[in-house]
Amino acid sequence: MMPEEPSRSVAATATATATAPGPVLGLLAACHPLPSAAVTVLVTVLAASAGRSGVGCALVACAVLAGQLSVGWCNDAIDAHRDVAAGRSGKPVVAGAVTAGGVRAAALCALVLCVPLSLASGMAAGVVHLAGVAAAWAYNLGLKSTAWSWFPYAIGFGGLPAFVTLGLPGRPWPPWWVVAAAALLGVGAHLANVLPDIDDDLRHGVRGWPQRLGATRARLLLPVPLLAATGLLILPNGPVAGGGTGEWRAGWAAGLSGGWAAGWLGGRLGGWLVPGAVFAAVVAVSCGAAAVGRSRPRVPFLVAIGVAALDVALLLARTGS
Repeated sequence: MMPEEPSRSVAATATATATAPGPVLGLLAACHPLPSAAVTVLVTVLAASAGRSGVGCALVACAVLAGQLSVGWCNDAIDAHRDVAAGRSGKPVVAGAVTAGGVRAAALCALVLCVPLSLASGMAAGVVHLAGVAAAWAYNLGLKSTAWSWFPYAIGFGGLPAFVTLGLPGRPWPPWWVVAAAALLGVGAHLANVLPDIDDDLRHGVRGWPQRLGATRARLLLPVPLLAATGLLILPNGPVAGGGTGEWRAGWAAGLSGGWAAGWLGGRLGGWLVPGAVFAAVVAVSCGAAAVGRSRPRVPFLVAIGVAALDVALLLARTGS
């Protein structure tokens, strides 16, 4: 079987090259646009809810986007030879839309821009964000092939709430459970992101944590960090006397539905009704993604992004934003 792979790869590459988009679109596709945009938008929403000014939010958005672009382009530049060998015609470098050298240059430019943009939020905030970007580059440069491949994701995602809050007056740290939830989302994103390529990765010597688990176990493990992250955002304060909670206000439930019945439910059950329903939804979609992922391995990654967005909404609701 193995001797046949180069011929298939060459054929796939030739076909892709014939239909390659232009270099600008190629660079756009090579930056991993969906996760880059999702992370940038969600962190900017957090910044706005935390009280960063309009300029501060813009700086956060630009810094996060520059970091995400650098990481995405770095990934495609370093993996170009493996992508060609595996015949991944959907990759812009394999398709001939852009060269590996062009993607590498773009990654370095974005990384250089990321430094002043990150430090514009303050030294502490900038160092935290740049540490996360450095961890992601370390993943691309070799940690992805080790049992510690999850660690850069945990560091990178876990540092994002701190990047937001350390840019506020007084430079406060976020609550521990927010950092832990973000780190768990990063671990879940790692499992989901790698899942479609595990078999190809193993054939080409990439033995990160998910690859060592194998496709089946990685897919079944995926709901665990996603559910743990959501649970952390729901549980820390717990219910308080009187049926409500310190953070989950009864009026929030009433405002969603409008009416005395919803107000009554908010007052009596609001302590757990809304967060419990949200948690049940995350259980359903994450476990569903694990099941569907066997035949459609790219679905879990979309679900991971959706859970991240839902968790941001949970956080905003808890803090009364």
